Amino acid sequence: MGRVSDILGAKGAQVHSIVASATVYEAIELMVQCNIGSLIVKDADEIVGIFTERDYLRRVTLEDRAPRTTQVQDVMTPRLICTEAHATIEECMAIMTQEHIRHLPVVDQGQVVGMISIGDLVKRLSRELEVEIRYLNEYIRGHAEA
Repeated sequence: MGRVSDILGAKGAQVHSIVASATVYEAIELMVQCNIGSLIVKDADEIVGIFTERDYLRRVTLEDRAPRTTQVQDVMTPRLICTEAHATIEECMAIMTQEHIRHLPVVDQGQVVGMISIGDLVKRLSRELEVEIRYLNEYIRGHAEA
Protein backbone atom coordinates (compact mmCIF):
# COMPACT_ATOMS: atom_id res chain seq x y z
CA MET A 1 0.00 0.00 0.00
CA GLY A 2 1.15 3.52 -0.77
CA ARG A 3 2.49 6.05 1.66
CA VAL A 4 1.82 9.70 2.40
CA SER A 5 5.10 10.60 0.70
CA ASP A 6 3.73 9.11 -2.55
CA ILE A 7 0.66 11.34 -2.36
CA LEU A 8 2.72 14.46 -1.62
CA GLY A 9 5.06 13.58 -4.48
CA ALA A 10 2.11 13.51 -6.88
CA LYS A 11 0.10 16.49 -5.61
CA GLY A 12 2.85 18.67 -4.20
CA ALA A 13 3.62 19.67 -0.67
CA GLN A 14 2.19 23.17 -0.63
CA VAL A 15 0.57 24.04 2.68
CA HIS A 16 -1.86 26.94 2.81
CA SER A 17 -2.15 28.90 6.02
CA ILE A 18 -3.80 31.96 7.48
CA VAL A 19 -3.13 34.12 10.51
CA ALA A 20 -5.31 33.52 13.54
CA SER A 21 -6.56 37.12 13.56
CA ALA A 22 -7.86 36.96 9.97
CA THR A 23 -11.60 36.96 9.46
CA VAL A 24 -13.51 33.83 8.59
CA TYR A 25 -14.51 35.53 5.34
CA GLU A 26 -10.83 35.93 4.40
CA ALA A 27 -10.21 32.27 5.23
CA ILE A 28 -13.14 31.07 3.13
CA GLU A 29 -12.09 33.35 0.28
CA LEU A 30 -8.57 31.82 0.33
CA MET A 31 -9.95 28.28 0.51
CA VAL A 32 -12.17 28.92 -2.52
CA GLN A 33 -9.33 30.54 -4.50
CA CYS A 34 -7.02 27.60 -3.79
CA ASN A 35 -9.76 24.95 -4.11
CA ILE A 36 -8.92 23.46 -0.70
CA GLY A 37 -10.91 22.43 2.34
CA SER A 38 -8.63 23.49 5.18
CA LEU A 39 -6.02 25.99 6.29
CA ILE A 40 -3.30 25.78 8.90
CA VAL A 41 -3.80 28.61 11.40
CA LYS A 42 -0.74 30.51 12.62
CA ASP A 43 -0.03 33.09 15.25
CA ALA A 44 3.28 34.65 14.20
CA ASP A 45 5.26 31.57 13.10
CA GLU A 46 3.58 29.19 15.55
CA ILE A 47 0.88 26.79 14.39
CA VAL A 48 -2.15 27.17 16.64
CA GLY A 49 -4.77 25.09 14.85
CA ILE A 50 -6.60 24.21 11.67
CA PHE A 51 -9.63 25.82 10.05
CA THR A 52 -11.82 23.57 7.92
CA GLU A 53 -15.07 23.68 5.97
CA ARG A 54 -16.62 21.75 8.85
CA ASP A 55 -15.51 24.44 11.33
CA TYR A 56 -17.23 27.02 9.16
CA LEU A 57 -20.49 25.06 9.03
CA ARG A 58 -20.58 24.18 12.72
CA ARG A 59 -19.16 27.27 14.39
CA VAL A 60 -20.07 30.05 12.00
CA THR A 61 -23.16 29.11 10.00
CA LEU A 62 -25.02 27.14 12.68
CA GLU A 63 -24.11 29.65 15.39
CA ASP A 64 -25.17 32.52 13.11
CA ARG A 65 -21.83 34.34 13.40
CA ALA A 66 -20.83 37.06 10.96
CA PRO A 67 -18.03 35.75 8.70
CA ARG A 68 -16.74 39.25 7.92
CA THR A 69 -16.13 40.08 11.60
CA THR A 70 -15.53 36.70 13.26
CA GLN A 71 -11.85 35.86 13.62
CA VAL A 72 -10.52 32.46 12.57
CA GLN A 73 -9.00 31.92 16.04
CA ASP A 74 -12.51 32.01 17.54
CA VAL A 75 -13.85 29.15 15.40
CA MET A 76 -10.82 27.04 14.41
CA THR A 77 -10.00 23.58 15.73
CA PRO A 78 -7.05 24.08 18.08
CA ARG A 79 -6.19 20.38 18.38
CA LEU A 80 -4.03 19.49 15.39
CA ILE A 81 -3.93 15.79 14.53
CA CYS A 82 -1.00 15.07 12.22
CA THR A 83 0.76 12.26 10.36
CA GLU A 84 4.23 11.69 8.95
CA ALA A 85 5.37 11.17 5.36
CA HIS A 86 6.27 7.51 5.97
CA ALA A 87 2.74 6.65 7.21
CA THR A 88 0.68 4.33 5.01
CA ILE A 89 -2.61 5.27 3.40
CA GLU A 90 -4.27 2.62 5.56
CA GLU A 91 -2.87 4.20 8.76
CA CYS A 92 -4.10 7.65 7.69
CA MET A 93 -7.57 6.34 6.85
CA ALA A 94 -7.72 4.75 10.30
CA ILE A 95 -6.73 8.05 11.97
CA MET A 96 -9.27 10.03 9.96
CA THR A 97 -12.03 7.53 10.68
CA GLN A 98 -11.25 7.33 14.40
CA GLU A 99 -10.90 11.10 14.84
CA HIS A 100 -13.76 12.04 12.45
CA ILE A 101 -11.55 14.38 10.43
CA ARG A 102 -10.98 14.93 6.70
CA HIS A 103 -7.60 16.68 6.64
CA LEU A 104 -4.22 15.59 8.01
CA PRO A 105 -1.22 17.88 8.15
CA VAL A 106 2.01 16.02 7.38
CA VAL A 107 4.87 16.83 9.74
CA ASP A 108 8.61 16.25 9.59
CA GLN A 109 10.78 17.24 12.54
CA GLY A 110 8.03 19.44 13.97
CA GLN A 111 7.38 21.31 10.70
CA VAL A 112 4.26 20.95 8.54
CA VAL A 113 5.54 19.78 5.15
CA GLY A 114 2.24 18.95 3.46
CA MET A 115 -1.47 18.37 3.82
CA ILE A 116 -3.52 15.38 2.74
CA SER A 117 -7.27 15.00 2.61
CA ILE A 118 -9.57 12.00 2.65
CA GLY A 119 -10.06 12.68 -1.07
CA ASP A 120 -6.32 12.33 -1.68
CA LEU A 121 -6.31 8.98 0.14
CA VAL A 122 -9.34 7.64 -1.74
CA LYS A 123 -7.91 8.74 -5.10
CA ARG A 124 -4.57 7.02 -4.39
CA LEU A 125 -6.23 3.86 -3.11
CA SER A 126 -8.50 3.78 -6.15
CA ARG A 127 -5.48 3.99 -8.49
CA GLU A 128 -3.74 1.19 -6.60
CA LEU A 129 -6.83 -1.02 -6.86
CA GLU A 130 -7.13 -0.30 -10.60
CA VAL A 131 -3.56 -1.49 -11.13
CA GLU A 132 -4.18 -4.61 -9.05
CA ILE A 133 -7.38 -5.44 -10.97
CA ARG A 134 -5.61 -4.93 -14.30
CA TYR A 135 -2.77 -7.22 -13.19
CA LEU A 136 -5.20 -9.92 -12.00
CA ASN A 137 -7.19 -9.73 -15.25
CA GLU A 138 -4.02 -10.14 -17.29
CA TYR A 139 -2.97 -13.05 -15.08
CA ILE A 140 -6.35 -14.77 -15.48
CA ARG A 141 -6.36 -14.21 -19.26
CA GLY A 142 -2.81 -15.59 -19.51
CA HIS A 143 -3.80 -18.78 -17.67
CA ALA A 144 -7.07 -19.14 -19.62
CA GLU A 145 -5.20 -19.04 -22.93
CA ALA A 146 -2.60 -21.61 -21.81
